[in-house]
Amino acid sequence: MSGHSKWHSIKHKKAAIDSKRGRAFTKLIKEITIAARIGGGDPEGNPRLRKAISDAKGVNMPVDNIKRAVMKGTGDLEGGQLEEITYEGYGPAGVALLVEVVTDNRNRTVSEIRHVFSKNGGNMGEAGSVAWMFNKKGYIIVDSSKADEETLMSIAIDAGADDLRNEGSTYEIYTAPESFESVLEAIKAKAIETVSAEVAMIPQTYVKVEGKAAQQVVKLMEALDEHDDVQHVHANFDIEEAELAEAFS
Repeated sequence: MSGHSKWHSIKHKKAAIDSKRGRAFTKLIKEITIAARIGGGDPEGNPRLRKAISDAKGVNMPVDNIKRAVMKGTGDLEGGQLEEITYEGYGPAGVALLVEVVTDNRNRTVSEIRHVFSKNGGNMGEAGSVAWMFNKKGYIIVDSSKADEETLMSIAIDAGADDLRNEGSTYEIYTAPESFESVLEAIKAKAIETVSAEVAMIPQTYVKVEGKAAQQVVKLMEALDEHDDVQHVHANFDIEEAELAEAFS
């Protein structure tokens, strides 16, 4: 089971337990606003906005909050000017990280993200220093108890998926970014639950991390995830499932 899927699986379970609704709302409102600004306010013609609204409804965000976020994105309501930035860096044991942020103050955010890296055994790198290690792909995780592998593979491949990998406790489904939505909809149409579904930056190779370094990597990931401006963190670590779960406990 890859480090990427283990992190997503455990993080989502932890989020469900912690119910960090306020932080989830903040991040999703930013995503909705950015998506509407870039692709327009009609979710029917804007897949990114459609996904963001679906995620917002999934955490019971009030409809009025969603509408206001869309209107800020389209300029129908005044709001702070948001911009998307991706920072690159290294964590303990040479783990490569991509940190996607949405901010209304670039100088403040870069300073704070640099501090998070340095405080947790990492350092920020130059643009392009680690991005080449990742590929943009649709990425869907399904708990193996929720579906039969052959059935799921047939559904996913028929809908346009590139690959399905059996990682023991989960199945990882990979798609081209433009096929992500059709594959996800096909899976949902069969009433199969997903653990996580997003267009993400997937590592080409992984770095095995153990012991103290593994604990440091988890602390760095959590610290970045908890920053209000951080939307997504992608990393190429591979930590044993038991060790990763222990770090979260």
